[in-house]
Amino acid sequence: MYDRILVVCTGNICRSPVAEYLLRDALLRSGRKPEVASAGVGALVGDPAHETATAMMAARGIDLAPHRAQQADVALCRWAELVLVMESHHREALTDIDPAVRGKTFLLGHWGKFEIPDPYKRSQTVWDEAVGLIDRGVTEWSRRL
Repeated sequence: MYDRILVVCTGNICRSPVAEYLLRDALLRSGRKPEVASAGVGALVGDPAHETATAMMAARGIDLAPHRAQQADVALCRWAELVLVMESHHREALTDIDPAVRGKTFLLGHWGKFEIPDPYKRSQTVWDEAVGLIDRGVTEWSRRL
């Protein structure tokens, strides 16, 4: 199975940190000890998770405070055994960074055939929808990992 999983979005402050922490939590609860990281294809390097993401995860008992955004690079792509992205264009951007990553990169919504829209600077309703889709993707992947 996959022990090193990379989750990718655009800025690495909204969707991918939420997915990283939720996926790690789900896998730990199932008895696995995965290494899960996140990055962005256009990361706001060094920034913490967005305040809305932090608040939404705090309500679930998950602390995003340690998170700092990082740029997806060749080293991270090669470290990962599985890469999960929010939207198809993230897969293309990663392929530009490291063509070898293509065969191990899938949508977080792969099993349900959906993408997860970016909630950055959007309403709470959009955030709720995005986190709901992330939950769904994490649940589907964690069942299969």
